[in-house]
Amino acid sequence: MQTRQIEITAFGPDHLEAAVALSRQAGWPHRPEDWQMALALSEGMVAIEDDRVVGTVLVTAYKQDCATINMVIVDETMRGRGLGRRLMDAALRIAGDRPLRLVATTAGLPLYQKLGFHETGTVLQHQGLAGEIDAPAGTSAATAGDLPAIMTLDRLAFGADREGLLSYLATVGEFSVIRRDRSVSGFACLRPFGRGEVIGPVVAADVEDARKLIEHHIAGRPGRFLRVDTTAEAGLSPWLATQGLAHVGGGIAMRKPSAGDVAARTATTFALASQALG
Repeated sequence: MQTRQIEITAFGPDHLEAAVALSRQAGWPHRPEDWQMALALSEGMVAIEDDRVVGTVLVTAYKQDCATINMVIVDETMRGRGLGRRLMDAALRIAGDRPLRLVATTAGLPLYQKLGFHETGTVLQHQGLAGEIDAPAGTSAATAGDLPAIMTLDRLAFGADREGLLSYLATVGEFSVIRRDRSVSGFACLRPFGRGEVIGPVVAADVEDARKLIEHHIAGRPGRFLRVDTTAEAGLSPWLATQGLAHVGGGIAMRKPSAGDVAARTATTFALASQALG
């Protein structure tokens, strides 16, 4: 059987059930609701053989600023036949001339390097049952009126306008904030995901504020299953482990720039690695 017998077609809602099955085969925790969120914010393609979905890819565009490539999965029975390359080629066509970002597994790294992506850092995934801690001083639940300020901070930290993502997160999750001089200076989001809930994105003035924002959500979820994705450079990994969130893996952050690439984090803003789609 050759990959030319496989059709690459637009990802639609009728493919969600099969996509969930593929992610479970890969050992990923995504629920149907997590896939629905990802698809609602993205454009994607599926690979189909004999009416069976054997591959997926999603492209989440943040206006013209950049796009992230997510949920690149190939059925384990189809690997080694060039299907991952065909899905990535389709994703690149969707993305157009936007700068691109993704988080790679070790297995996917050679393909992404061939396509012009370069490594920018290491993503560390932490998860587990949250311990009991006191709520930190200086954080509070966000209000609906805080959302514009949250979007501005996120745009400065992420380097792209994620208005659609943050608006969606506001409907399914909850935000915490730090205020200074009556202005929002940092935020974190908590939402249902996988086996429990995920904390992210987190944007703050420095690592100490980021830790406080994470503590805000851990304090409200003792004994609950939580996940936090951070970066090696942030230095939060040892502390997260003491909170019951063990380091269980991660990935390699990668970018593919384009002419006029403005998607870069500002030097004065601390941001965790999460792309927020899992």
